[in-house]
Amino acid sequence: MTVNMTKGQAISLQKADGGTLTAVRMGLGWQAAKRRGLFGSRTREIDLDASAVLFADKQPVDVVFFRHLQSDDGSVRHTGDNLVGGVGQGGDDEAILVDLQRVPVHIDQIVFTVNSFTGQTFQEVQNAFCRIVDETNGQELARYTLDGGGQYTAQIMAKVSRSGAGWQMTALGNPANGRTFQDLMPAILPHL
Repeated sequence: MTVNMTKGQAISLQKADGGTLTAVRMGLGWQAAKRRGLFGSRTREIDLDASAVLFADKQPVDVVFFRHLQSDDGSVRHTGDNLVGGVGQGGDDEAILVDLQRVPVHIDQIVFTVNSFTGQTFQEVQNAFCRIVDETNGQELARYTLDGGGQYTAQIMAKVSRSGAGWQMTALGNPANGRTFQDLMPAILPHL
């Protein structure tokens, strides 16, 4: 069963049978909002980018994004860059796969961000979401709607962090500004 998350909500990444999740997919989907113009409504392509920043003791140690599709240790992998969104018709336009069993023990948090590489604000985006899926069986575990369309170009979406022997996910949904994950680092650090 999917949990529709609210900003700041945390959920344990345990299976319903009490077992531990071994692999998850953080999916990102979006569409360009229709804009009314003199000659009817139209859409403008929007390039949103999903990134995952891996932290060890509040220090960034690796990143996975459209120019570095796999973490150095191979535990986190980006499926590829989507330049326009809406391709999945409600499915994932970009995804980051995390093999939780292979994440090195010193990595204690992975923060997922989304940014508008082309600089459009979230006012020009609709139906945006992030979701976490049990990659072993395809079951959606949690979904966070990225709504509120404001004058910002990025969001700190969510984080997964070690919790005892397992992991938990926290929906962050904090607006920020920047075209790349590097621009977002000052906005990420308060959430660690």
